[in-house]
Amino acid sequence: MEIRIKRTGRDDFVVEAPRLREAYLHEADLEGADLRWADLHGADLRRADLRAADLRGANLRWADLEGANLRRADLEGADLRWANLRKADLGGANLRWADLEGAHLTGADLEGADLRWADLEGADLHGAILHGANLTGAIRD
Repeated sequence: MEIRIKRTGRDDFVVEAPRLREAYLHEADLEGADLRWADLHGADLRRADLRAADLRGANLRWADLEGANLRRADLEGADLRWANLRKADLGGANLRWADLEGAHLTGADLEGADLRWADLEGADLHGAILHGANLTGAIRD
């Protein structure tokens, strides 16, 4: 997927991001996909392959990513509030400035993940692997 940019006037541009709100993408192969600014609110991405996907600024609020492979994915600035990331593989993922408020990360692998300045308020990290994760400036309860 890619973002389309339309010229609306002499100096104006409109960015069109993929709209996949509540999409059923269970076990989808999205490795390396360009999903910048995509609206994936409430999408079913259980066990999806999102390795190295570009999800910068994506809306993943309430998305179900249980068991998804997000290794080395770029989620900088993504909205992951209340997302289900149980047992997800986020090893080496970029989660800088991501909003993970209330996210369920039980048993998730965050080894080597970059969580600088991420909002983890109310996130459930029970049993999560955080070895080598960078939590500098992260907001936690």
